[in-house]
Amino acid sequence: MLKSKRPWKEIHGQIQARIQEQIQTLTANAHDPSQLRKRYMNIFIAAAWPHLKEHGVSWIGFYQADLDWPHTTCMLLAAREPKPACSPIGLHGACGQSFTSAKPLLVRDVAQLGSDYIACDPRDKSELVVPCFDSAGKVWGVIDLDSFDLDSFDDVDAGNIENLLQVARLSL
Repeated sequence: MLKSKRPWKEIHGQIQARIQEQIQTLTANAHDPSQLRKRYMNIFIAAAWPHLKEHGVSWIGFYQADLDWPHTTCMLLAAREPKPACSPIGLHGACGQSFTSAKPLLVRDVAQLGSDYIACDPRDKSELVVPCFDSAGKVWGVIDLDSFDLDSFDDVDAGNIENLLQVARLSL
């Protein structure tokens, strides 16, 4: 069984509590679905980033499709911490692969992706991308986590991010 490099018991509870609290407070008067999604993404990042940056995550962000699938041509950066990143990005990179397959993508060494790797920060060594599903079960975007360390993410991390996306109302 894989062991995560992050103390998920501690992190998960803190992030989940903060997400739930902020969703109740910050979305009380929002009714437009696109406005709500943007708020949920920002709440997720604000709750998760302080904890994840202390445990080897160098960047976290949401990319969303420019058009509904199957007409998607690229992905656009929608929310992120701590620095800007590439946008738009093609579907050939890790985010696009996770989006089109509708499955999490664990990249233990980004050098293994070769020309399919979209390098927003040349210091990144590993990456985790998890798709986000709307209420109809369609992928609308992905969450992307990067690390300056090799082999920084595992299946435990992917499962915990999927769970937190559900808590944040960003995925089924």
